[in-house]
Amino acid sequence: MKRVLIVKVTSLGDIVQALPVVADIKRAYPGVEVDWAADEAFAEVTTWSQSIDRVLCAPLRRFKKARRWADFKAIAASISELRAYRYDFILDIHGVYKSAIIAFLARSSRRIGYQSQDLGERGTAFAYTGRFGPRPQCNAWHGMRISAGEVLGYEVEGPAIYNLRLPDPARHPFANIVENTSAPVAALFHATSKDDKKWPVPHWVAVGRELAQRGFSVVLPWGSEGERAEAQQIASQVPGATVLPRMSVTEIAQMIDSCALVVGTDTGFVHLAHVLQKRTVMIFVATSSSHCGVESPFRSISIGDGQSVPPVSAALEAIDYVHSGEPHAVDLQHGSAAA
Repeated sequence: MKRVLIVKVTSLGDIVQALPVVADIKRAYPGVEVDWAADEAFAEVTTWSQSIDRVLCAPLRRFKKARRWADFKAIAASISELRAYRYDFILDIHGVYKSAIIAFLARSSRRIGYQSQDLGERGTAFAYTGRFGPRPQCNAWHGMRISAGEVLGYEVEGPAIYNLRLPDPARHPFANIVENTSAPVAALFHATSKDDKKWPVPHWVAVGRELAQRGFSVVLPWGSEGERAEAQQIASQVPGATVLPRMSVTEIAQMIDSCALVVGTDTGFVHLAHVLQKRTVMIFVATSSSHCGVESPFRSISIGDGQSVPPVSAALEAIDYVHSGEPHAVDLQHGSAAA
């Protein structure tokens, strides 16, 4: 086998968590080249991977919103680049129309997608010449590794390998931003893509105050004006807290890499914090922590059952677990600790 194409177009967290599929393939088939197709909005993340040989991207999301001629030309050009090589296998580990169209346009006689009941959009089945097996009974991220291994004929071995290397920042991420540069920094990712995934502002204030009392410099990133207003609301009630300036995806990643602790909802940047091996607490309100969460002993933990709002006490117990490294158990659904 010489060349494989992975198709995972969005979003940041999903792409980051799918990267171990590349390392698995390269371990099983030394010398194979693995390309990755993603939406332009998230392709930056794949360029940080030291395992991916070629990143293919097009402004699909931007074109859908604005339908500009320049974006259409960029998509057309990306199709030519997509078809520059013939692939032994194309693995669509996304399962929506955008990813299926990419898989269909690429050159290969073996285009693999999910079974109909596992597709994000049922109509995408037209693109595939074969299907993955039944979805494994495990979290989504390990499930992608197993599905790819079953198709390509290898056993998944060992922990997930992400093999990310961020570009070096031009200056320290907190230079001229955080007053006490000697204090450990805790980032609170309060913003989410959907309102039903939000954790209440008073809960963020309570956690921020506790972290400030413990000697952390608390910082709050944001991506929209509404998120900035909410960050300012939280920061106004947390001693010494800082609302960060607008940052690019790379700048936020570099900021995360300089943090001692990251606490946030089920969002891409919190998944990235876990991948960068930061001490991470992920809070689930309306999504499944068992399916989409992060977990690494004494370093990363997910709390919440996806059906109710985890209390502040659950978040603080989780912070104690990841930051102190003490070997006590935490109830992942409700956050209660057991000796």
